[in-house]
Amino acid sequence: MAIKNKLYFLWILFFICSFEINAQETKEQLPLTDVFVQLQEIYNIQFNYAESDLEGITIIPPSKELTLTQVLSYLEVNTKFSFQNLDGTFILVQLKESPFELQQLSEILVSKYIVKGINKLNNGSYEIDFSEFDILPGLIDTDVLQAVQAFPGIQSINETVSNINIRGGAHDQNLILWDGIKMYQSGHFFGLISMFNPQITQQVSVLKNGTETMLTDGVSGTISMETDTEINDTFKGSLGVNFIDANGFADIPLGDTSSLQIAARKSTSDFAETPTYTNFFDRIAQDTEVETNANDILNSNQEFDFYDMSLRWLYTISDKDQLQLNFLNANNELRFNENSTISGMETSRRSSLRQNSIAGALQYKRIWNDAWQTTFEVYETDYKLKSNNANIIEEQRFQQENSISETSLKLMTNYKVHDNLQWLNGYHFVETKVTNLDDVDTPRFRLLVSEVVRTHALFSQLNYRSSDRKTNLNFGLRHNYIDKFRKHILEPRLAFNHKFLNNFSVELLGEFKHQNTSQIINFQNDFLGIEKRRWQLSNDADIPVIRSKQVSLGLSFSKKGWLLSADAYYKYVKGITTQSQGFQNQYEFIKTRGDYDTFGADIILRKQIKDFTTWLSYAYMDSNYSFELLPEDRFPNNFDITHAITFGAAYTMDRLRLSAGINWHSGRPTTRPIVGNEISDNAINFEDTNSSRLNDYLRVDVSALYDVKLWKKTKADLGVSIWNVLDRTNQINNFYRITNDNVSETLQNSLGITPNAVLRVHF
Repeated sequence: MAIKNKLYFLWILFFICSFEINAQETKEQLPLTDVFVQLQEIYNIQFNYAESDLEGITIIPPSKELTLTQVLSYLEVNTKFSFQNLDGTFILVQLKESPFELQQLSEILVSKYIVKGINKLNNGSYEIDFSEFDILPGLIDTDVLQAVQAFPGIQSINETVSNINIRGGAHDQNLILWDGIKMYQSGHFFGLISMFNPQITQQVSVLKNGTETMLTDGVSGTISMETDTEINDTFKGSLGVNFIDANGFADIPLGDTSSLQIAARKSTSDFAETPTYTNFFDRIAQDTEVETNANDILNSNQEFDFYDMSLRWLYTISDKDQLQLNFLNANNELRFNENSTISGMETSRRSSLRQNSIAGALQYKRIWNDAWQTTFEVYETDYKLKSNNANIIEEQRFQQENSISETSLKLMTNYKVHDNLQWLNGYHFVETKVTNLDDVDTPRFRLLVSEVVRTHALFSQLNYRSSDRKTNLNFGLRHNYIDKFRKHILEPRLAFNHKFLNNFSVELLGEFKHQNTSQIINFQNDFLGIEKRRWQLSNDADIPVIRSKQVSLGLSFSKKGWLLSADAYYKYVKGITTQSQGFQNQYEFIKTRGDYDTFGADIILRKQIKDFTTWLSYAYMDSNYSFELLPEDRFPNNFDITHAITFGAAYTMDRLRLSAGINWHSGRPTTRPIVGNEISDNAINFEDTNSSRLNDYLRVDVSALYDVKLWKKTKADLGVSIWNVLDRTNQINNFYRITNDNVSETLQNSLGITPNAVLRVHF
């Protein structure tokens, strides 16, 4: 019996020890990424997250007996992340919002809307999160203004980021923000690449409709860029070089409560001229004085240079107070010499064109209690365009300057009425000063015009989200008062989204907006023959305040990697001028005002199979002008691209990312001379305005990125891209001039095959 009792005791002791060992195993912490891999196999799901956010984070794995909902709750409680189950297949992993963020009820409706890092939110906007961003065809750097053109309904009619057209609108109708600062310059290389350094830009919001009441301007759409709002506790940095520029970035912790981010870029043309640089230069200089001048004038020493520098400083004063400082400086400069022999003497004169933007902002956030937060923002943004055109034959110098100085102050309060309802209120003051200078030395002429417009605005908005998170409603009103014109403008805004039948959602968006600034677009008749855009202020007469109305209805279906999303819209914009629309026909020098309307639809179909994603988008648009003093009552918009199709695919494996895509759209409208009767009264006799079209546009792009782990905290990115792989000659513009009593046509073509490569080291 004693032996038998001892055996029982040993068995019990063995069972207890086994239990303890097993308990110790289950309590052992594992890397969070390893836990995700286990859970993906158990529940047949896919976690969507940024690898850099999860580095060094460990957790005790949840019990295998829990449901998926219980697992996500466990992870949310025991980590600094939130977990959102989008469609039963994709689990979106995000850092929990900073307490200093104004309380937002908006959340992601569709993850990986096109590729990883591009999401659609339930407030009608689209989000590009560059911390999770994969790759798009033809891009190896996360060029912000190139990336936004991946959305249907957004494209550039001439391949530049300085001419982005949202649903038939001109580029000056876009509100472009960098950390809340309005930017009047958007591109380097006169629009071929974005001015905004991708290394410091963390997130981008794209709004085609349904804008929140806190924002003004941008009657066509809004592109809002933001830097990281989290204080980093470890140093991070990168150094990179590609065929266009060299760049660097540093995120520097300054104690536990502050961090500083600095980013800078500089063109490499001073050191080497790459094939990409050559193609870019030829593209902006074709059919201009920079490329070819009169027969007895030779151009030499053509130079192009650009740089930019960005800074963001974040300081948490206390648990309830946070301060943020931003600064940006960007510069473009084109220079060349005109050389000729005059009276037997060799003569040379210098021409140049320079763009510069400098801006700074201060933002202060205060948490008063769990329900009430306030934010105060102030910024100053200054833009200057200066051109100096030397006419060597007539010994004349023509100088033009266009400058903008804008100051903005905004106070916002956000009150949480209860968990499902928040109330946003605020006051916004904007002062905009625009100065234009024309200066000729022989004969002496100087004209300096400076104007100022001040706007005061009160805005209020209710944000509602149902307890089951299926219904989201943002509704508000903005009241603007322009003191110079004594004009009151009321602008209602609406964004409604409702999920139904688990995988469907319906969306209704609407807005009224206005803006006080527009651009004068000068072409071949002006400085150097290079397209140059000068800003002008409304005067409430021949340059009216631009006002818009827009409504759209959308339906989406998302399930098991499939996404089908369609939006139908109507947009009406009044107060535009012919000078801002880029006419190069019989209306090139006509000054009058008018309006345009646009009917259209944006559709996207996407399928994801594990690490492979493919998408097909289609945009239809019917946009037409109506100008008061023109003989034609109605004719097609200059930016009316009737059909546009994009097909793309992306594949991601352990360290390699590949992407390829096809872009096709119908030709842009153009006005041709009447055949057989080209000239009448010493002027070109044009057909009906925009009754013809250029050839269809087709471009194929590819790109690849490979990550190399150098050592523990250091890795390198190696990338290559080819723009226009087929080297297809695409017509992007044409115009006509009378030469020797004959009409001659000038065709401007897009970029040919253009390679690029990047090497970037992260540490």
